[in-house]
Amino acid sequence: MGPEFRSIFVNDSSREPGWERATLEKLAFAALGEQRSTRRWKIFFRLAWLVLIAAVALAAMRQAAPGTSKSAPHTAVVVIKGEIASGADASAEFVVASMRSALEDDGSKALVLLINSPGGSPVQAGIINDEIVRLKAKHHKPIYAVVEESCASAAYYIAVAADSIYVDKASIVGSIGVLMDGFGFTGAMEKLGVERRLLIAGENKGFLDPFSPQTETQRAYAQTMLDQIHQQFITVVQAGRGKRLKTAAPETFSGLFWTGQQAVEMGLADKLGSLDYVAREVVQAEDIIDYTRRENVAERLVKRFGAAVGGGVAKSLGASALQLR
Repeated sequence: MGPEFRSIFVNDSSREPGWERATLEKLAFAALGEQRSTRRWKIFFRLAWLVLIAAVALAAMRQAAPGTSKSAPHTAVVVIKGEIASGADASAEFVVASMRSALEDDGSKALVLLINSPGGSPVQAGIINDEIVRLKAKHHKPIYAVVEESCASAAYYIAVAADSIYVDKASIVGSIGVLMDGFGFTGAMEKLGVERRLLIAGENKGFLDPFSPQTETQRAYAQTMLDQIHQQFITVVQAGRGKRLKTAAPETFSGLFWTGQQAVEMGLADKLGSLDYVAREVVQAEDIIDYTRRENVAERLVKRFGAAVGGGVAKSLGASALQLR
């Protein structure tokens, strides 16, 4: 019982006539006051949530704003940074949406893809590559790739669709190859006396399970799949670079990577240059506007919940993802 209720009984200890009714009235008013206080706090928290949701929505609208209005002549830029993967900032979903916004703006004279990525998913890279080709034909605006520290594997898969590739002399470029990595613990399990109990329906359902021995048939199947994706990568590079590819030596497509200076000499890149250089000297529109779409707070919260559910499923499957890196 709170202090307010205790004071009621102290004040009414004399038991004057009608004290019971007075006490009940005080108790009723006190309870009513507490209910009002509780209601006010509920309203406060609800309003706080509404303000938060409105702020997130406003931030999302501002993030999309550059592509929705006409502007003065400028160079549009979309940043492709980090791993190229579904759900990442450099996913096909975000990059493609950003490129469309940039090219749809009447003020954008060209689009620069500012790349700093070690690679990632061949599927995501393929979607972005295809969209670059389509957008160039639709909008008739040049698209350039500018490399910062690295443009390797899946990132280079994207860059070859651009009209020109600019690099720093010390950039890392290339790594035209495919890998599928994982571990095998069968020997360790035997030494520890651990028995693997895996029940499957379908003789290859346990394919690439790290706790089961890999058969020669399974290894050959995986290698065929990797070779096919590698050939797709090579075809995309040859189509994108064309006659600019000065050497067709086997090492070019072996998975090796080179400095930016070597890449220019080999025809994997066109010239040395930074974002500012391209905007100023090539596009001739020094004003730079960033159209990069990034995950907002609301999207991050929703995906975090989905990742918590889906992560356990992915781990239970134990499948190795194909990577261009």
